[in-house]
Amino acid sequence: MAMSTGGERGGLNSEINVTPLVDVMLVLLIIMMLIAPILLQPRGPIRMPAAANTGEKPDTQEKTVVAIDSHGGFYVNALPVQADNLVPQVQRALDARKEKIVYLKGDRDARYSAVMGAMDALRNAQIENIALITEKKNKPGGT
Repeated sequence: MAMSTGGERGGLNSEINVTPLVDVMLVLLIIMMLIAPILLQPRGPIRMPAAANTGEKPDTQEKTVVAIDSHGGFYVNALPVQADNLVPQVQRALDARKEKIVYLKGDRDARYSAVMGAMDALRNAQIENIALITEKKNKPGGT
């Protein structure tokens, strides 16, 4: 019995079929694209304090937002940052935007010193336009 070579009909095919590999990689890419934004959210939802004299809450999708959670963690546009890296991250985010306003969202259970420390650090870096985001306080007897 003779062994067949690659040049003959019915011989062994030494080419790798990459179609299943590409399918698996595309599925993994889609899964990562769906899960990554969920993993990058703050540890818990930011519960903002209520204030009576507020304006309309801005749409923060295209804004530079610094969030401080109840445990004192800092987030720049929903990405976690260390306290000592807060100002450089904010400056990078502001460079990419034409509106140079930083919106500060502090959790109502966050330490006052963490919020003031973030504001001081931003002001020391010559970032003067800082807006605080709060929830609108319901009027008594209203919904």
